Amino acid sequence: MGPDFPTDIALAVSGGGDSMAMLTLAHNWTRVWGLRLWVVTVDHGLRPEAATEAAMVAEECAALGHPHAVLRWHSDGQGNLMDAARRARLDLINRWRGGISHVLMAHTADDLAETFLMRLARGAGVEGLSAMAPLRRVHLPGPVLPLPAADVTGACPPQPATRAAEFSVLRPCLDMRRAELRHYLRTLRGRWVEDPSNDDPTYDRVRMRHLLTTLEPQGLGPDILAEAARRQARAAEALRARAAQVWEALRPPAGDARAREGEILFDRAGFQDVERDTQLRLLAAAVRFVAGSAYPPREAPLEALLDRLLGGGGGTLHGCEARCDRDRLVVFRELAAVEGPVRLGAAPVLWDGRWQVFRPDLKGLTLRALGEEGWRQRPPGQEPQRPHASARSCPAVFDGDRLVACDVFGPDAGAAPLAQFCPFGRQMPSFRSFLLSR
Repeated sequence: MGPDFPTDIALAVSGGGDSMAMLTLAHNWTRVWGLRLWVVTVDHGLRPEAATEAAMVAEECAALGHPHAVLRWHSDGQGNLMDAARRARLDLINRWRGGISHVLMAHTADDLAETFLMRLARGAGVEGLSAMAPLRRVHLPGPVLPLPAADVTGACPPQPATRAAEFSVLRPCLDMRRAELRHYLRTLRGRWVEDPSNDDPTYDRVRMRHLLTTLEPQGLGPDILAEAARRQARAAEALRARAAQVWEALRPPAGDARAREGEILFDRAGFQDVERDTQLRLLAAAVRFVAGSAYPPREAPLEALLDRLLGGGGGTLHGCEARCDRDRLVVFRELAAVEGPVRLGAAPVLWDGRWQVFRPDLKGLTLRALGEEGWRQRPPGQEPQRPHASARSCPAVFDGDRLVACDVFGPDAGAAPLAQFCPFGRQMPSFRSFLLSR
C-alpha cells in the first residue's frame, strides 16, 4: 500500500445506473482496504427530478454508512450548456473535496465509444479521438473559492490547513460495459434512476448512443470503438513525444534575450521543415500555453493560421496572436482577449488567468494590460524588453491614467518584478512539460 496510499477517497454519484453500481463496488472494496468513502452528487439544476434523485443517493449512502453531500450549480445560460455543466462539476467537487486528492467517476466503455463517435463527427484528430485516461490529474486555474452554504447539503470533508493544488480523477470502470453494471445492480436489487435526457435526441451523446445500436451488429460495437480510442491514445502519446523532441531543436537557445515569459518562439526555418502534424501540434500547444486555455483550438481555424504563418503572414486564434519575424515564429497574447482591469490589494492577484502579481506596495492601484496608452509612457532612452506588438498585452499597473510599473520596461530600482507567468493559474515547469502532458 505504501505511505502515499490515501486514507479518504471521494466518489461522484449522479443516481444513474453506472454511478450507483460504482457506489456498491466502492462500498465493498473501501471497507476491505480501510479507506473512508465520501460521496458527492452535483445537482446541475437542469431538471426538476434532479433533487429527488440526489435524495435517493443520500438515502442509499445513509444505509451503507457513507457521508454524502449534494452540491448545487446555477447556470448562467451562456454558451454550450453540457460543456459548462462538465466544467462546473469539476469546479464544485474541487471546492468541496477538502484534503481528499482522489475522486472516483463511473465512466464505462460505452462512454468511450460514444465520445469517440461524437469527436469523429466533429473531424477530430488523434488527440481528440483518444480515450479518456483511467487516471487524470486535474488542476483548475484561479483561487479555490468556498462553496456558499446554501448550495451544499450534507457532509463536507475536513479542510486542511494546506491542500494540494491538484487532484486525481480515477475511472476504474473504463473496461466495463454499461450493461454489466446494470446487471450487477439488478442482481443485488440495487436502486438507480434513468435520466430522461438520455432519450433526448437533441443531445449529441444520445444520438451517438442510438447509432451504436445500429453499428454493433455490423461489428462496430462499444468494445471495438473503445479499443480504437485506446489505440489513438497510445498514438497521441508518441506524437506528443515527437513534438517535445522538435521543440528542443526549435526553441530559442539558452540565454537568448528573445525567450520571454508568456511567449513561445520557434526557429522559423526549422519549423517550416517539420512534418505538418507536428507543426499543428506545436502551434496548438503554443496557443493554449500562452492563453492558459483549457481546450485546444478547433482544427479548421488552426490549419488556416498555420498556412498563413508558413506563407509569411500571421493572425489571431483562441486569444493569441501569431506572427513571423525575420527568423522566428512568435505566439503571444492577443490584446483584445486579455482580462479587464482589477484593483490590487495586499494579497497576490492572478490576472488574465496567467500572471501572478505579488507587489503589496502597489495596493489600491489598477492592474490592466499595458496597451497603447501605457506604451506611449515608456521611459525615454530605455530599450523595452519586448517588441511593441506583444508588450501591449502584458500586465501593467496604473494610477489613474499614469503608468506606475510594467516589467516590459524593467523593474523599478530595488523593486521586485511585477509579475510571474503562471499558465493555467499555476507554475508550469516548461513548455516541453506541457507538450508531454495530456
